[in-house]
Amino acid sequence: MGRKIAFQGELGAFSHATAVAVFPDDEPLPCVTFEETIGAVQSGTADYAVVPVENSLYGRIADIHHILPESGLYIIGEYYLPVRMNLLAVPGATLSDIKAVQSLSVALGQCRTFIKKHNLRTINAVDTAGSAREIASKADRSVAAIASRFAADIYGLDVLAENIEDAAHNTTRFLIMSREPRTPKSNGQKVKTTFVFRVRNVPAALYKAMGGFATNGVNMTKLESYMVGGSFTATQFYADIEGHPDDQNVKYALEELGFFSDHIKLLGVYPIADSAP
Repeated sequence: MGRKIAFQGELGAFSHATAVAVFPDDEPLPCVTFEETIGAVQSGTADYAVVPVENSLYGRIADIHHILPESGLYIIGEYYLPVRMNLLAVPGATLSDIKAVQSLSVALGQCRTFIKKHNLRTINAVDTAGSAREIASKADRSVAAIASRFAADIYGLDVLAENIEDAAHNTTRFLIMSREPRTPKSNGQKVKTTFVFRVRNVPAALYKAMGGFATNGVNMTKLESYMVGGSFTATQFYADIEGHPDDQNVKYALEELGFFSDHIKLLGVYPIADSAP
C-alpha cells in the first residue's frame, strides 16, 4: 500500500468504511480526533483525509465547520454513506441470548424500536466500532454491539440482525481533504463549490450578499452560520453552491458577494457525488 488515508475513529468505524470505499487500494489511518485527522494530512503523515460534515438525521458535525477553514487543506471530493446499523454478537450467540446492547448513544437512539421490541438493556459507549471490538474481546454471548457490517468482518462477529435502524434514509456526507486543490475544469460537468465568508457589518448585508446568487441563477445547496472566536457578533457562514467559479453566473454571484463581505475563502471545487437515497 502506498498512500495513507486518515479518518476519525477506530477500525470498523463508518468513517473507515468510507475511506475504503473511496480509496480501496490505499492504507487507512485511524485517528482519535478530527484535529488529529486533519493534522495527519497537514504534516504529510497521510495523503488524504475523509471527514464527516453532516448527517441526514442529526444535521452538521459542528467541530468540522470550525476546523476546515483554518486547516489549509482543500476539499477535492464528497461521498454519501448510507448508515446501516446491525446487531453484532460473538460467534455462536443467538438473538435469544442477547440481554444488553452496547454502542454510541446516537446509534442506540437510532435503533430504539428494535431495542424496545427485544427488551434490551442499553450500554452507552464512545463509538460503534469500539463497541464491536470490546464485544469481541469479552466473548460474552449476552451482550451485543450495534455497529456496521464492516466492523463485524474486522472483529470476527456474527450479524444477528441487519438494518435495524428506525430511519432507512440515514446518510452521512463525507468530504475528501487534500493538501493541494484538485479543481476540475469548467467544462459542463456538475461541480460543487464550497466557501466560507463573513458579511460586512451593515444593514441587510446577508440579504444583499445572497441576492447575487438568486439573480444569477446559482443554486445554493447549503448555508450555515456559526460563531468565530467565541464572539456573539462575529458570525461566519459556510456555503455550498452548484457550479464552478469560472462559470459566468457563478463569477458574477461571487463578485456581488464580495461587495458585502469582508472575508471570503474558497475551500474547494469538486465533482458532485451521487447522494444516497
